[in-house]
Amino acid sequence: MPFRLLISLGLLCALLPLHHGAPGPDGSAPDRAHYRERVKAMFYHAYDSYLENAFPFDELRPLTCDGHDTWGSFSLTLIDALDTLLILGNVSEFQRVVEVLQDNVDFDIDVNASVFETNIRVVGGLLSAHLLSKKAGVEVEAGWPCSGPLLRMAEEAARKLLPAFQTPTGMPYGTVNLLHGVNPGETPVTCTAGIGTFIVEFATLSSLTGDPVFEDVARVALMRLWESRSDIGLVGNHIDVLTGKWVAQDAGIGAGVDSYFEYLVKGAILLQDKKLMAMFLEYNKAIRNYTRFDDWYLWVQMYKGTVSMPVFQSLEAYWPGLQSLIGDIDNAMRTFLNYYTVWKQFGGLPEFYNIPQGYTVEKREGYPLRPELIESAMYLYRATGDPTLLELGRDAVESIEKISKVECGFATIKDLRDHKLDNRMESFFLAETVKYLYLLFDPTNFIHNNGSTFDTVITPYGECILGAGGYIFNTEAHPIDPAALHCCQRLKEEQWEVEDLMREFYSLKRNRSKFQKKTMSSGPWEPPTRPGTLLSPENHDQARERKPAKQKVPLLSCPSQPFTSKLALLGQVFLDSS
Repeated sequence: MPFRLLISLGLLCALLPLHHGAPGPDGSAPDRAHYRERVKAMFYHAYDSYLENAFPFDELRPLTCDGHDTWGSFSLTLIDALDTLLILGNVSEFQRVVEVLQDNVDFDIDVNASVFETNIRVVGGLLSAHLLSKKAGVEVEAGWPCSGPLLRMAEEAARKLLPAFQTPTGMPYGTVNLLHGVNPGETPVTCTAGIGTFIVEFATLSSLTGDPVFEDVARVALMRLWESRSDIGLVGNHIDVLTGKWVAQDAGIGAGVDSYFEYLVKGAILLQDKKLMAMFLEYNKAIRNYTRFDDWYLWVQMYKGTVSMPVFQSLEAYWPGLQSLIGDIDNAMRTFLNYYTVWKQFGGLPEFYNIPQGYTVEKREGYPLRPELIESAMYLYRATGDPTLLELGRDAVESIEKISKVECGFATIKDLRDHKLDNRMESFFLAETVKYLYLLFDPTNFIHNNGSTFDTVITPYGECILGAGGYIFNTEAHPIDPAALHCCQRLKEEQWEVEDLMREFYSLKRNRSKFQKKTMSSGPWEPPTRPGTLLSPENHDQARERKPAKQKVPLLSCPSQPFTSKLALLGQVFLDSS
């Protein structure tokens, strides 16, 4: 079993070869140890300010040194920052926060919550923290990782989202009331990312709890979007989940669409699912054909491919990192360098940048301390060791500290032209921006494990491997250990039999070289038929035929804020600022 599982974990490492970046010939590469400590200090300035001034509210208001609820009254910043604490090495505070969350967070409340945001921030944050609990020194209960208080909290939160999926198309509403379900009169319009950004969290939850409903709804949602693409292979920005008709027909890689593409790739790696990867690669062809111009990506009409908006959105800066995950390093670096020129121009990425004019778009001049360009730098540095990527990290630290740092944390930059600030510190600053900066400067962090070390855990369902690396970050930068999906098979037909396990293991050991060759030739995303079960090459096809059929359950919903959107700028849907 360990050999099979380590092959699975090796997929991400194979895609991202680990190079320890050295200074360039002129010795000018930023000092990683220095900036690692600077990033850590940034984290604690923001984190301590939240605890002192804003807890138990969702987020800190750094200009008035108080707090406010933004996404549902979950003490959201605490959930979002929890796994960052461990990545920075603070096990004692991790342990304390686990107790605080158990005592204070309640999902049985009369609150309208974003389905998308609750999933990526709350469900994703709790799942990641649950899977990292033992590493953080938490005294885990018997049966972990197949049980535990944080897992139960994640499951409770996810179940609160399921009513949103009850639509004729299976694609969900964007907002759900945690106590009463979907409100009568709720808008049926949701964005593409809000429909296609569940497979990472929900498949993990199904694997750990044994309840297939979560993964099932996520897969149905992905398929409905795939079936709704245009004849030229593109998807729009917002869709009516009752009728399946596109409301906003702008196609691109940025806001409203972004994490749909991200989750096809990450879901493929996490689940070894060739179909998800094939879907992304088809989209990638259409994106290159119709939206890419000189290594920039524009917005086009989804049916005709004509340009509708020649703008770069800051949310698009995740794309080079995603390209690195499929091995497209050269294209990723060229696009990254385009985006980096914008950062150098303003000291941050404006929400919208007009490419032909080389300047910001009116009312979209702000920078809410987003992580996407830093995220791409982290992935690309792991793949190339290019010191230019460390320079982006250095520039980010210097800019954020100079422009955004205030007495009570770090404030959103309202306008990059004059450095006016806004009274908000989004929880993703601690969940993503600081985390990716730290990992960029910390090449030996446990997150970067290349499989050379791992832990063996005995569960009620057999032995499994954890902590071997290959972590999959959800779109809120919460790392999921892919090995965990092999630990907890509760469905009777998927439970490990000791005799089968030993027989498969020794058969696999005898045929190790043959198996490895066959695995590589058949493609890295071959989906396991029985997760966690060892299959020799001979019985792989037979086992696949026994795989239970997926249940058809409704779908997903759209991200972020309650839907207060308006159509503007050539039909694109933008969210009102709050």
